[in-house]
Amino acid sequence: MVLGWRRRKNNNNNHKVRKPKNVEVVIPNHFMCPISLDMMKDPVTLSTGITYDRESVEKWFDDGNCTCPVTNEVVRNFDMIPNHSLRAMIQDWCVENRQHGVERIPTPRIPISPFEVAELLIRLKASARGLDQYGCLELVQKMKRLGNEMERNKKCMVENGAPGALASAFDAFANDSVEKNVSVLEEILSALNWMFPLQLEAQKSLGSKASLTCMVWFLKHQDLSGKEKSIVALKELLSFGDVKHVEALSEIEGVYELLVEFINKRISPTITKASMRVVWHLVSSSSPSSEKMKLAFVELGLVSSLLDILIDSEKSLCEKALAIFDSLCSIEQGREKAYGNDLTVPLLVKKILRVSALTTDHSVSSIWKMCKLGEKDDERRVLVEALQVGAFQKLLLVLQVGCGEETKEKATELLKMMNPYRSDLECIDSDYKNIKRSF
Repeated sequence: MVLGWRRRKNNNNNHKVRKPKNVEVVIPNHFMCPISLDMMKDPVTLSTGITYDRESVEKWFDDGNCTCPVTNEVVRNFDMIPNHSLRAMIQDWCVENRQHGVERIPTPRIPISPFEVAELLIRLKASARGLDQYGCLELVQKMKRLGNEMERNKKCMVENGAPGALASAFDAFANDSVEKNVSVLEEILSALNWMFPLQLEAQKSLGSKASLTCMVWFLKHQDLSGKEKSIVALKELLSFGDVKHVEALSEIEGVYELLVEFINKRISPTITKASMRVVWHLVSSSSPSSEKMKLAFVELGLVSSLLDILIDSEKSLCEKALAIFDSLCSIEQGREKAYGNDLTVPLLVKKILRVSALTTDHSVSSIWKMCKLGEKDDERRVLVEALQVGAFQKLLLVLQVGCGEETKEKATELLKMMNPYRSDLECIDSDYKNIKRSF
């Protein structure tokens, strides 16, 4: 019996109609987006009555256009109404032609609306005021899920005040107790990490003493992921140049030691680069305490650490290291540490015209400060050593290939200072054969 059933099954299969291979499938015109000319995945209709693929028409408006691409009418209402009927027709057509290799388009998720964002933020602010960490945690996680679904949701939340509400909640829970609220604080900081750059309201809340202290606590006690989120948030906050934030961060106990430790250990590229950026914001600020900050970093051995980074690091790290080194050379203690390291002058000269225009500027500036601002004996020693490793030729090339006005003035002055020593010295390393690679 089983054998007979198998025979009948095989006989039935033999009578199936085989579809011809390599059949060209023609997509119906009304399934095509008028902008991209591709089949629509998420058709939406504008107020002009024309239907487009959502991604294409959103890009059209993001590029600054305010007209309907087909009718050329000025669009006064930018609402995009999902065309569910057309999407269902497209999906049915895909299913009918799947034997020809056509894949069914998935049903798109409905993006969040500004009204829904406003409701979420009202509930979030209420939870923060009541220090309801579990309610707040649930809302923040929901915002993260929505943001992970699509970029449109992220954009909608950012444009409708989510960063300010989250930063305010972070400040509220940090003021209460970091240890008690660590879970919700870390979740808020994680959500804020994809909302940079921050709006003014968010900057104020995240720059409060309680918020900054909490982020430094994360740097000390959290795992790698928590440390990365915290140092990136600090970097973004200080990038706005608010002196009050710089002052507040510098007053937190142990922050200098932490930053130098992160630079020395290089536990992750994200932490290393962000830490160096934070240090640069501290030492280059117009804060009255900037000299004190520079001295603190010099005493922690940062000058030697930066020189170690310059030995063999990629472009981004070199630029950051030289920017900080240049700033530290503006104080006497920083120059003393630089004079005492045999690698200083050879490395600075080597980086001229080797990495980027920015590293050239900072290298020339550092050499100029070591010569111009130091004692006479230090000046002569630096000039002689620089000549020996090919600085004269490199500085000439800097002037020839072009540079900023400030670098041009410093390079010219260095050439004049070196000139009296040239007759007694022989250059031992010109090191400018790869100049074309930098520009």
